[in-house]
Amino acid sequence: MSPDSKPKIVAMIVASAIIMQQIDATVITTALPQMAISLDTSPVRLSVAVTAYLLSLAVFIPVSGWAADRFGGRTVFRAAIALFTLGSVLCGLSGSALELTAARVLQGLGGAMMVPVGRLVLFRSVERSQLVRTMAYLQVPAQLGPVLGPPIGGFITTYFSWRWIFLVNVPLGLIGIVLVTQFFDNPKDDKPRPLDWVGFLLTGISLSCIMYGIEAIGRGAGEATLAMGLLAGGLIIGGFALRHLKAQTHPLVDVSIFRIPTFRASVGGGSLFRAGAGTLVFLLPLLLQVVFGMTAFASGILTFATAVGSMSMKVTARPILRRYGFRTVMIGNGIIGSATIAMCAFFAGSTPVPLIFVLLLIAGFFQSLQLTATQAIAYADISNPLMSSATSIASMAQQLSRGFGIATVAVMLHLSLAWRGSTDLALADFRIAFAGATLMAILGLAFCLPLAADAGAEVSGHRLKPMSPADPAIAKD
Repeated sequence: MSPDSKPKIVAMIVASAIIMQQIDATVITTALPQMAISLDTSPVRLSVAVTAYLLSLAVFIPVSGWAADRFGGRTVFRAAIALFTLGSVLCGLSGSALELTAARVLQGLGGAMMVPVGRLVLFRSVERSQLVRTMAYLQVPAQLGPVLGPPIGGFITTYFSWRWIFLVNVPLGLIGIVLVTQFFDNPKDDKPRPLDWVGFLLTGISLSCIMYGIEAIGRGAGEATLAMGLLAGGLIIGGFALRHLKAQTHPLVDVSIFRIPTFRASVGGGSLFRAGAGTLVFLLPLLLQVVFGMTAFASGILTFATAVGSMSMKVTARPILRRYGFRTVMIGNGIIGSATIAMCAFFAGSTPVPLIFVLLLIAGFFQSLQLTATQAIAYADISNPLMSSATSIASMAQQLSRGFGIATVAVMLHLSLAWRGSTDLALADFRIAFAGATLMAILGLAFCLPLAADAGAEVSGHRLKPMSPADPAIAKD
């Protein structure tokens, strides 16, 4: 095996785990009605299984970095796949809503460890100059998962049984365990830091409240009081968690990492852009089906165009970043990517379907390039001891930003309906929501502007042109 082939194989294994986790997070939504009938309950009550998975992610993602340092990346990643697979089996065999919810919690524990630890192992095994290519590999499944989940869930539920939504993970999980054992290294700290139990509890409670509050907002006005209370409580507890983490010698995650400009730009700018761009998975199917009257299948084909566009980005991200550098790309492409969100507000029932497909194809390319750039620069200046904190924090930010964006536009849709005094969604409501999504993405540029022109140059390969001897700045010296 050549020296370059092993990181590629590790990248493909991690990418496969990401797409399995992403699809499983969304696949259940389409199947809920049939699952409710089978388990003799209502879809509304069964939605707790969706929430349980999200809350399990929120609680256990922060501890993933500590676990990898303590037990080794291969050991934890392999155990995470095993837990996720076991949870999938139990979901498929569930006979009640309670059993399904408990199994989803176990799945969430596996997923919480699987993705950030997989990234940690991968980033520690590649040179910084290969990070952009690596992030491009990982960005494609991250884009595909939310798009593929609902149609896959609908297909399996319609033609087979909802139980196979979970049981198909079993062979994938077993293959993953074998491949991880063969190709993953298992580095761990010689002197592992003790687990910060107080930090674990505070961050877990805070993130759970925030994520459940965000999810409750999306369910409508009836949950408004609960959602606001949870968000307020989560933010207050989060403040105590932050104060605790700053004061600890061995914190659960090292928040001093935010002093690094490239990491700060990645988490801040990347999260806001992801919040805006991530709303398309929610808004476009509603617009195409409810307002334009398309079938679910036709809508799914159109929205899949964004995922296809992201695939073409994989081979172009590296040369673009090498040519222009992170700062220029993140600002310039951030504007273009935000514009591709805004353009969706101008879709109408008379817009030709092929034109919508092509425009969404273009949108997928530029949005994926922005997400790849913002994620790759996160690790440009991160030393190896801080890598575990970086992957944990980045994973938390990604989970929160997706939910925050969708919850925000859901509120905007509800407010627009109330303003019009209507109960039926119309094109005008979606235009307001797309405007809000665009604003979120544009606000992310504020984190990119302070970056130095050569920020992350070791990762991008970009080098500033040297000044000529006749340059006034040199002559003055």
